[in-house]
Amino acid sequence: MKSLRFRLALLLLVSVLGVVALAALVSLTMLDRPDRESFRATFAEEVRIIASVLREDPDAAARLGIVVEDEPKREPDVFVRDSGGISGALADRGLDIPVRIVGDPEARTRQLAFEFLPGRWAYLPYPGFPPRNFLGFAAYLAVLAVGVAAISILAATKMTRPLVILDKAVSNVGPDGLPAHVPEDGPPEVRATASALNRLTTRVRAAVESRMRLVAAAGHDLRTPMTRMRLRAEFLPDDERETWLKDLEELDRIADSAIRLVREEVEPQAGEPVRLKRLLAEIVGEMEDIGHAVTAPDPATVDLTVLARPLALKRALRNLMENAAVHGGEARLSLARHGGFAEIRIVDDGPGIPEELLERAFEPFFRVDPGRRKVKPGAGLGMAIAKEIIDQNGGTIAIANRPEGGLEQVIRLPLTTA
Repeated sequence: MKSLRFRLALLLLVSVLGVVALAALVSLTMLDRPDRESFRATFAEEVRIIASVLREDPDAAARLGIVVEDEPKREPDVFVRDSGGISGALADRGLDIPVRIVGDPEARTRQLAFEFLPGRWAYLPYPGFPPRNFLGFAAYLAVLAVGVAAISILAATKMTRPLVILDKAVSNVGPDGLPAHVPEDGPPEVRATASALNRLTTRVRAAVESRMRLVAAAGHDLRTPMTRMRLRAEFLPDDERETWLKDLEELDRIADSAIRLVREEVEPQAGEPVRLKRLLAEIVGEMEDIGHAVTAPDPATVDLTVLARPLALKRALRNLMENAAVHGGEARLSLARHGGFAEIRIVDDGPGIPEELLERAFEPFFRVDPGRRKVKPGAGLGMAIAKEIIDQNGGTIAIANRPEGGLEQVIRLPLTTA
């Protein structure tokens, strides 16, 4: 109800109906407005003439078809009121004749009653109640409101079409973080909006890819001087050689992680069916071989198949499992179906991540405690790479601290029937 489209439609509807109501009011008050003074003077003259005739010849009422009765009285189904206008017109002529209007709301008729002799009242026809056609008037307003509402909604839709295109483009952000291509059709304004958005997307994509390739090139170029430094370190004293080699290994890991992140960002590949139970067992075996504590899913777990890039998905899950094993002491895995998704849970018993830093966990080079780098190896890109891969495969990843301690990582990937 707060959308711009609704507000525009409501504004147009109220404006049109207001103009129609104002025009109707002006028509009623200005066009062919009855002359009330002439109307009263006419009936006052009629009352004067008939009253004069009946005073001189009371029997003339029967000949003229004029009803003569007693003074009108108010009854449940009859109303009686003084006619101040006609009485005033008679007073201007020097006549003091009581005049009243007698009406029957049920029959929608009215009569003009006046006293021509003491206690004797003559009743003359008087214009009845104005015609009422509420049903027709309501039907007219309903047709007008429906028509105006339809036109208002159509106009508001046309006016907000470029904004709807922008909203859809932002909502349909692809795995690369950029809006999808917007069809350039429709009115000139809509085509211009779509074209501008497509040009912006193209430029941003080109700029991102250029900078990512620059990062990859820098990481690749670092390997040559690092190799030379590693060779020179062999000639250093033993107590210094080990320190130099550790620093060079960390630099090598950072450069390699940066290159992998760029490849996942810029060079996505087509997916294929991947059986998760087999993939998880393969990763668990490899991690156990290098001394990491990892617990595989229950053997009775039902195998699930997802559409993904096998090597990339393996790298992502391995990064997350290694993070849990290194920082949490042990990585425990579970696999289950959750609606149309395969859900992989990785839990550990480590210290977790402070709540205020959880949202930054997937940022490149993020470390909970930079001082731990000396004790726990890593470049801080593992989780960033994992999130990039899972996002490109249409999945989601979420992390949270467990109430009993440790970190829980939940990965969901869309299932495939292939």
